[in-house]
Amino acid sequence: MPTGEKTVYLTFDDGPIPTVTFAILDILKERGIKATFFCVGDNVVKHPEIFCQILEQGHAVGNHTHNHLHGMKTSNADYISNIQKAAQHINSRLFRPPYGLMKGKQYKTIINQYDIIMWDVISCDYDPDISPEKCFQNVVDFVRDGSIITFHDSIKSEKNVLTALPRVIDYLLSQGYSFRKITSQAPLPEKVKKPDEHFKQLQKSTEKIRKSA
Repeated sequence: MPTGEKTVYLTFDDGPIPTVTFAILDILKERGIKATFFCVGDNVVKHPEIFCQILEQGHAVGNHTHNHLHGMKTSNADYISNIQKAAQHINSRLFRPPYGLMKGKQYKTIINQYDIIMWDVISCDYDPDISPEKCFQNVVDFVRDGSIITFHDSIKSEKNVLTALPRVIDYLLSQGYSFRKITSQAPLPEKVKKPDEHFKQLQKSTEKIRKSA
């Protein structure tokens, strides 16, 4: 999504997950960066307090299905149903298919309800066979104005993302890049709760968790 002003969009897939997502949020907050988190619905249900913090810090969120389904290996009906299930917990018109893959019919079914967001730069932080240095190079070697950069807030990505991410941000800032979150001006799908109502519900869930801790 080029702007002509050296702008990039940081995105994170698969969370929210304790420790990893919190650490990423701290890195972003330290540097005043806003990003976009494509969340798995089941993880939002399990960790509402982390999802609340993502929203509280002003980041954007997107739907990443409820159970991280592979579109090519899932029936159309089950795939669409899983997206709708996640939408009960994630107030967004943004959608990213897990693995970046979906069937044509799945795409055609949701394209009028969601902005489907892919990427052009991926860190490969999920790969245990590559180093944080390689993750860093995977981003800085290919970034350009408008790049959508993908990292992961998942357990298997923890070492790579927490080491490479701050280096990537600091390097891009030094090169004159600015960071934006991805937003949509289109209306939310009908089944998605209004953001303010959804946020209040999550805050109540978080408060219950804190009181029982």
